[in-house]
Amino acid sequence: MEEILTVHVTIDGAMDVKGQKSSVCMVSFSGTADGPYFSGTILPGGVDTQTYAPGRLGRLSARYMLEGTDDARKPCRLFIENNGEDTKDGMRTRPVIVTDSVSLSWMEEAKLQGTVEGTAEGVCIHIFRD
Repeated sequence: MEEILTVHVTIDGAMDVKGQKSSVCMVSFSGTADGPYFSGTILPGGVDTQTYAPGRLGRLSARYMLEGTDDARKPCRLFIENNGEDTKDGMRTRPVIVTDSVSLSWMEEAKLQGTVEGTAEGVCIHIFRD
C-alpha cells in the first residue's frame, strides 16, 4: 500500500444529540493536507458525523473539500467523502475522492483505504492506495 495523502485535521467545534437508541456528534473542522501528489488546505464547511449505538461499533462519515496544488504544480480541488467504523485496531475508513485535477484523476477510480490517528489538535487521516 502507498500513502497518497495525509490530512491534518484541527477540530473547530462539535454538536451532539443523544437519542433513545443512538447518539450523533457532528464535528466541524479545518486543517491542511500533504503528500506526494497534493498539498493544500481544507476549505470551510468540513464536517464529520459520528454515530454511536449500543451493541454497534462507532461509525463516521466525513465530507470536506480541499484547495491546493497537484503534482503537476497546478491549482486544483479535491472533495473527499470518508466513511468508516471502529475496529479492534482503530478506525478504518474507505475514502472516495473527486477532483478537477487531470493529473490526479486516477484518484477517482482508485481503491482507497484510510486510518485515523489522534493528535493534540484533532486527528490525522492517512489515505492509502491499495
